[in-house]
Amino acid sequence: MPPAPQSPVELAHDEAFWADVAARYESDDGPINLENGYFGRMTHSVVSAYEEAIRWVNRSHAVHVREQFDRHQSQEIRQQLADLMGLPADELAFTRSASEALYSLIRNYNCLQPGDQVLISDLDYHAVQGAFRWLQKARGVEVIELTHEHPPTHDGLLSAYTEAFAAHPRLKLMALTHVTHRTGLVVPAKAIAKAAKAHGIDVIFDGAHSLGQLEVDLADGGIEFAGFNLQKWIGAPLSLGVIHVRRERLGDFDPDMGNPNYPADDIRGLAPYGTPNIPALMALPAVFAEHQALGGWAVKGARLRYLRDLWVAEARTLPGMEVLTPDDPRLYCGITSFRFRHEPDQYAMARRLLSDFNIFTVAREGSACGPCIRVTPGLNTRMADIQALVSALRQLAS
Repeated sequence: MPPAPQSPVELAHDEAFWADVAARYESDDGPINLENGYFGRMTHSVVSAYEEAIRWVNRSHAVHVREQFDRHQSQEIRQQLADLMGLPADELAFTRSASEALYSLIRNYNCLQPGDQVLISDLDYHAVQGAFRWLQKARGVEVIELTHEHPPTHDGLLSAYTEAFAAHPRLKLMALTHVTHRTGLVVPAKAIAKAAKAHGIDVIFDGAHSLGQLEVDLADGGIEFAGFNLQKWIGAPLSLGVIHVRRERLGDFDPDMGNPNYPADDIRGLAPYGTPNIPALMALPAVFAEHQALGGWAVKGARLRYLRDLWVAEARTLPGMEVLTPDDPRLYCGITSFRFRHEPDQYAMARRLLSDFNIFTVAREGSACGPCIRVTPGLNTRMADIQALVSALRQLAS
C-alpha cells in the first residue's frame, strides 16, 4: 500500500524531497544566496524551454511569430495563467513586471477628480509611492500617507486603515501591498480591501511578492485591480508580470497612452505597448506545469516559512538582535527582516555578512520601522545554508 501523501507542512520538513528539488536548479558555487526575493531561479527544464524558444524565434522569425504565437499560442498561454490564478483570461494581460502593471493601473485610472484623496503607506513599494505622488501633480488629488505602528499586529494594521477611511471621506483610491518588500510583513489584505470597498475606495493591489508563495484569492472581496510578478515565486524568466482588472471595471481605465491595438474593453490595451519577450512567454507552459506539479503556492509557501522559522527562532534569542517581522502566522511568509540594534549602519552589517561569512542578503529602509537586513531563502536553499546564517548571526551578535 503506498504511503499517505504528506501535507504541505509535513513536506516542508522532508529534506530528501527538497534535496531533489534543489537538484533541479543550477548549482551555485558563489556566496550563499539568501536574497531570493529579488527574482527567482529557473529550473533546468525551464531554462531548456526558454533556450529552445529563443532558438525557435530566432530561426522562424516574424512569419511564424505573427502567424502562430500572436494568433494562437499567446492566447493559450494566457488561458493557462488564468487557470492557475482562478480568474477569467480576459481579466489578465502580460506585462514586463509587477511594477509596470502597477504603474499602468495608477496612471490610467480615470475616476479621479481634482480634490479627491488617494492613500499610500510606508509599507508600499517606493515606486508605487512615487506614482501616487505623481497623481497629485497630474490629477490634482491630495495624497494621504499612512505610517504604521511598529511592531505591527493583525488588528492594528486593519484598524490603521479603517481609521484612515473614516478620517478622510474624500478617499477614492489606495495602494495595498500584500507583502512588503522591506520586511516581508503580510498585511490582512482581504479584510482591508473589503473595508475599503464599503467606503467606496478602489484598491490597487500589489501582489509582486505574494503570487506563488501565498494564496491570492481575488474571486471575492474588494480587490478588483492588481499587479503581479511571474519572475519571483512562480519561477518564470525575467521580464514577466501580470496586470488584472475585473471585467466590469475596465471602463474605469483608459488604454495605456491611447493604445490603439485593442478595443477599449480589452485589458491588453492596459499593457504598455512594445514587442514582448516572446521566448520568455513561450517558456511559461513549462513554468506553470512545474509550479503545479510541486504543489503550487501551498507547498512552496510552507517550505519557505519553515526555513524562515528556523533562523528566526534562533535570532530572537541573540542579544542586540531585533527581528522586525512578527511571528503571527497570518502576518509573515518566507521573507523576514532583522537588524542589529546597536549598529548604526545596517548596510555595513549586510556587507559583513557577505565579506566575513559568504552570505548574501540585502539591506532595506524606508518604512517607519527603520533600516533592516532582509533574508529570503529560496526553494533550493539547504539546511546547511540556514545553519551558516545562524552561526554568522551568533558571531556578529557577540
